Amino acid sequence: MDSIIRFLRDLRDNNNRPWFMAHKDEYLRCQQRFETLTARLIEGVAAFDDTVRGLQPKDCTYRIYRDVRFSADKSPYKTYMGCYICPGGKKSGYVGYYFHIGTGGADADGYPTAHLLAVGDYCYEPKVLQILREDIAGGDGDFDDIVRNQCSPLFWLDQTGALKRNPKGFPPDAPYSEYLRLKTFCLCYEPDDAFITSPDVADRVVALFRTTLPFTRYINRAIDYSRSV
Repeated sequence: MDSIIRFLRDLRDNNNRPWFMAHKDEYLRCQQRFETLTARLIEGVAAFDDTVRGLQPKDCTYRIYRDVRFSADKSPYKTYMGCYICPGGKKSGYVGYYFHIGTGGADADGYPTAHLLAVGDYCYEPKVLQILREDIAGGDGDFDDIVRNQCSPLFWLDQTGALKRNPKGFPPDAPYSEYLRLKTFCLCYEPDDAFITSPDVADRVVALFRTTLPFTRYINRAIDYSRSV
């Protein structure tokens, strides 16, 4: 993975088309290495979550070309390589397991470009949020137990965009209000270079993702229900 990190950091410092085209062969080699890693991650995740069985790297990986139409950052290329392993592939609307190799920090739009493992999503339909909040409020602490006791302590729950008060329909003193106010149900972990470049990086990523299976099942259950009503 060292070569991918080097390429991405060079791209960060030379984020323009002439440089990219001059280094296109290097990019293609890095892309192939990342797709090989993605295939290993899919296989590893499918061993404990059979909802992703049968996916191919093309179902989970993203283009390096940025859509700058509505972006504050007009640089043409992403400075990270990522994959999202979830039921039905990256465009299905279900949550799953996201991994990317990056360069550090965040881009001009605030998107993290450090190395990242993330589980869940940062954008939910209102009816999914409502179902999740109702499940949490009536779940007698089951979601809290998943987050605090079942998922690896390396993960933290993303608080981006959290409401200052409980949403409509939930009293101010409702139990587990810290979860009811969330808009992004997503667990995150930012490993260092040593983690990414370790020979067993795929096994280490899969081991961390394995701990979050109850979290993904909880959220996908709400998504399933939202599609049935």
